[in-house]
Amino acid sequence: MVFGDKITLQTKGFSDIKDITGQVQAIVDQSGLKNGIATVTIIGSTASITTIEYEPALVQDMQEQLEKFASSHMISHHSKTWGDDNGFSHIRASFMGPGITIPFANSKLVLGTWQQIVVIDHDNCPRNREIFVQVVGE
Repeated sequence: MVFGDKITLQTKGFSDIKDITGQVQAIVDQSGLKNGIATVTIIGSTASITTIEYEPALVQDMQEQLEKFASSHMISHHSKTWGDDNGFSHIRASFMGPGITIPFANSKLVLGTWQQIVVIDHDNCPRNREIFVQVVGE
């Protein structure tokens, strides 16, 4: 069986990180499935889905490292072409990827104790983001 639903949330941009683990688990619960996989995908080209230990110090570390990797002050061909100054956000998102797949067993996501599913919005302004979760299983 296949079941899908969307998560919507407001972000601040500049690699704002939001924990969506509970919302993904709620979709698995709604599906009524016991065992399978959940794919979690951000809609858009300037955000990413990954897992981290969602705690303030690591969130800050991640944001600082992303700034070093592709600075929000970089001059990009994309920004010169379109004038939106968000070339850095596309680069960050492309390297991290738009989604992940998480298994679930006995209707519970299989995650480590300190592992949460997060959205990272790399864009240079606040956004309303949509995340699509598709659950496949039995």
